[in-house]
Amino acid sequence: MLKRFNLLLVLVSFFSSCKKTESTIDVKSKSLHEANEYLTKTMVYDIFSPPVASRIYAYSNIAAYEVIAQFNSDYVSLEKQLNGLTAPPQPDSKVIDPSIAALVAFYEIGRSLVFSEDILIQKRDSLFQSWKDKNEEVFTVSEAYGLIIANHIKDWMQRDNYKETRTMPKFVVQTDDVSRWKPTPPAYMDGIEPNWHKIRPFVLDSSNQFKPIPPPEFSMEPGSIFHKQLMEVYEVRNEMGKSENKDEKMAIAKFWDCNPYVSVNKGHLMFATKKITPGGHWIGITQIACEKTGADMGKSIYTYTKTSIAIADGFISCWDEKYRSNLVRPETLINKFINEDWKSVLQTPPFPEYTSGHSVISGSAATVLTEIFGDNFEFDDDTEIEYGLPVRSFHSFFHASLEAANSRLYGGIHYRAAIEVGLEQGKAVGNYINHNLIMSNKDIEKDNLVNH
Repeated sequence: MLKRFNLLLVLVSFFSSCKKTESTIDVKSKSLHEANEYLTKTMVYDIFSPPVASRIYAYSNIAAYEVIAQFNSDYVSLEKQLNGLTAPPQPDSKVIDPSIAALVAFYEIGRSLVFSEDILIQKRDSLFQSWKDKNEEVFTVSEAYGLIIANHIKDWMQRDNYKETRTMPKFVVQTDDVSRWKPTPPAYMDGIEPNWHKIRPFVLDSSNQFKPIPPPEFSMEPGSIFHKQLMEVYEVRNEMGKSENKDEKMAIAKFWDCNPYVSVNKGHLMFATKKITPGGHWIGITQIACEKTGADMGKSIYTYTKTSIAIADGFISCWDEKYRSNLVRPETLINKFINEDWKSVLQTPPFPEYTSGHSVISGSAATVLTEIFGDNFEFDDDTEIEYGLPVRSFHSFFHASLEAANSRLYGGIHYRAAIEVGLEQGKAVGNYINHNLIMSNKDIEKDNLVNH
């Protein structure tokens, strides 16, 4: 309570010192949506893993948010709220356009974290030149401050242990234990990001703060819980070739595939098809919600930032469990003990099974978005159109998260326990962020109601 009281005192002082500025350049939230879209395009092209992609979304949006928080009294800086983040440098000019500076910070962080930065730079330079042509003085001063904030975020970012994990040992496969994860066809890739639990969380106290219950005890004995769940995966896949629901289940599985590692064999050649990550799909849903409600620049940056933090901490929490339980995928057991010719609908991702990453981050993202936009928020999800898939409609974010979780069963890559427990794990992460991250006046009002 003392920590929270001191934080509120800081906020009062912060609000009283905020000054809004005027600019002849009218920057719309569309520019922020396009920035996230191009960041997604770049990461798809570069084939970033889902956990790494979540880190890129989070830091890029946090940089933009920290700019806005220095000018708009509706929003609160994340200093001392995100682990290790110190107070950002204060603006020293009244002609700074916060929206321009925020997008400068976003693009600078995003550019520094991807490989194919030319994709972002081309979009950035075209946009920035149009602003400079309208008012060179405002743009120049705003750009300078945006870069100052970006450098501040970079300094903080360098201490999250990411670089150190790049040189840590690869995951060692236990080939003599049938219950443990093993690389799966067709590429038989090594386990992805086995040390992700060592990345500094954004809001969570630690990677194992929401450690889920263990998976059902491994057993190939007919009638055991584990064996029943294994057979469910096998039978659901077989029924999808016969039942009236096959088309709907197949559509759900493919809509939420979001696997950037899909390998395709043609003759003696193997190549990868490029897809959006699970986090990228939810960033797309974030854009849909902002556009549907007509959210302005501040509200949009707030929403992207809170959602991307929930996704990033969700991945850290999930990956902490994946390499602890190190559970074998259904495909491996089915091919070994039941049917060597059986194939899952979706290609099995290259990491252990429990818990389901889609379930965890869908639960965390849906929880945060529901806090922002309310329950029963209907929307049409067109995120996957670019990848040849039709629009799907949902009556709430939790409706979408449940379908995303169940898609892993329909796809043949997860047992039911990983889906159900993963969804609850994600909701726990999202609820923790909702209750502990104060980003706006509305957050302060909610916090006061809860504590009084």
